[in-house]
Amino acid sequence: MQKRKKKWTKRPPALTIVALSIGLLFLIRLYQVIDPLMHSGILQNGVTGPLMVDSHLTPLGETMFTSISYLLLSLAGLVVLVAFLRMQRWSWVVLMGWTAISLMITLVNYFYGEPNYLVMASNVIIALALNQAEVQRIFGIRIDEDDYDQMAE
Repeated sequence: MQKRKKKWTKRPPALTIVALSIGLLFLIRLYQVIDPLMHSGILQNGVTGPLMVDSHLTPLGETMFTSISYLLLSLAGLVVLVAFLRMQRWSWVVLMGWTAISLMITLVNYFYGEPNYLVMASNVIIALALNQAEVQRIFGIRIDEDDYDQMAE
């Protein structure tokens, strides 16, 4: 059985920038998981009241729901980061969609007076880096005419 030859190419700086930005967003999301739990006293005292009353979330329930949502986003971001570092095409597509949605949400929050400039800046950096031609070629998103000629041969 023949071993598969690995094709080693130098990773463009844009990939490193995206990976670092995703890592930063992962840390921000983890902070957003822990911070509300600290302020509400859940980490210190545990859950001390009901999470729902009359099919509506209580303030404690909203805090738990928000923290769990950010935890799931953090874990999903970690999965996408690993796939992105392994240069899987689906990770580029997911990351571009995720970045667009996240940027839209942070812009809405900005207009409602709750800006998160760090997340906005990270999203802009990720979007710009993902749209570089070199990055799109690596993930097979963009195929140039030269690539068509090579495939035809």
